[in-house]
Amino acid sequence: MKMGKMRKVLSVASEMVPLVKTGGLADVVGALPGALAGQGWEMRVMIPAYRGVLKSLKASKAVWKSPDLYGAPARLMQGKVGGTVVLALDAPHLYDRAGGPYSDGGIDFVDNAERFAALCHVAAEVAGAGIAGWKPEIVHAHDWQTGLVPWYLRDSGIPTVITVHNIAFQGRFAREKLAAMALKPADFERDGVEFWGDISTLKAGLMAADAITTVSPRYADELMRPVFGMGLEGVMQLRARDLHGILNGIDTTIWDPEVDPNIQPFSSGSLTGKEKNRNALEGEFNLDVKGPLAILISRLTDQKGIDLIAPAIEPFLAAGGGLAVLGSGDRWAEAAMLDLATRYPGQVGVKIGYDETLSHRMFGGGDAVLVPSRFEPCGLTQLYGLRYGCLPVVAAVGGLADTVIGASPATQAAKAATGVVFHPVDALALQQGLLKLVALYEDRAQWRAMVRRAMKQDWGWAQSASRYGALYDTLISNAD
Repeated sequence: MKMGKMRKVLSVASEMVPLVKTGGLADVVGALPGALAGQGWEMRVMIPAYRGVLKSLKASKAVWKSPDLYGAPARLMQGKVGGTVVLALDAPHLYDRAGGPYSDGGIDFVDNAERFAALCHVAAEVAGAGIAGWKPEIVHAHDWQTGLVPWYLRDSGIPTVITVHNIAFQGRFAREKLAAMALKPADFERDGVEFWGDISTLKAGLMAADAITTVSPRYADELMRPVFGMGLEGVMQLRARDLHGILNGIDTTIWDPEVDPNIQPFSSGSLTGKEKNRNALEGEFNLDVKGPLAILISRLTDQKGIDLIAPAIEPFLAAGGGLAVLGSGDRWAEAAMLDLATRYPGQVGVKIGYDETLSHRMFGGGDAVLVPSRFEPCGLTQLYGLRYGCLPVVAAVGGLADTVIGASPATQAAKAATGVVFHPVDALALQQGLLKLVALYEDRAQWRAMVRRAMKQDWGWAQSASRYGALYDTLISNAD
């Protein structure tokens, strides 16, 4: 795209780094505006003003007001975070509450249908009428929370895109919520918002958007099959010609082992700092490991394959390997990891919770990162691992398969391997993958070559942003 007048995009989401985050969605929403700016696109982001969000906005001012948005006054506050213009929907009766964006103590808020329908309504109004002298040419919605934006705009002539970050979350609400979500009885049909007797806001977006993206090419293919589509595979098949898999990127300024303030710096040309980081990491987790030190940084849930680790890991530990775990999640999964630490002192260390700076130290000092997910739309963990020479051991699903080149006779001969890829997703395959990791580690020259190769991969946002920009350009041209 030729540089000139900036094209305008409104991105609508429920999360955005650094304002609010529960997962990878927030990273993507926060990174895209900056990545697209260099390619001629001005992207503004609209999110709910959860508790504390407004305090983080610089030079904020009200640019829209309503005396009654779902029962009480609301306003849209425009400000900046970094170089990104943010439109925060300030409706205290909907968003200013304790807990996370969607729930408190693991229990979903009972008015989530109204909370996110309100966000979608205001986004559609901004898209149609513009705001404070700014009017988007295209709208980009993210996941179920904003699935009603394309639905509300379907007859407006304004092109829309929806990105599926994780199809497991579908925005399902009872049919009785139709009126509360400004939906008509006629909308509740097979080609509309109806999904197995409920409303699905994600399905609404998938049916109405001009284009659908997912966060990796492999995940786009997987979503058309029942094992991954989770009931929406028929919709994905119907929209196959409009479905695009675009890999997520990572912020290579934050994740840079050469200047990372949390670790001893190192590079693909000089790995001395990585060796020092490993020694420090072993001390931090009370480990004494002779073989490869694997790390696990994850939500501890079934989706992430946590139940596979305990039955797979004993031969790896017996061969001299070690494991450092950082994460939280389901109680059974936390208990399983803590039990491993009890059974294998000095070889397995566990810290329940999440600590961003510790995660940097773990990537900086770990030899390998485990990502045994049953499904993984894109995954950022393996990208951080590649960047830090912490070789990924991944299941052959979604973005994991798209980004890690598994070690095999062919890839080793071609000097292309960057990690270990296992299939199927079960404990036996993971066990064999871990033993392959040990064998690779024992050939020190080969191991160092793989580490350097992994670190030289470019997983920044430039290429992915270019694909988004090309898609936007096509949709805008088609709409003219």
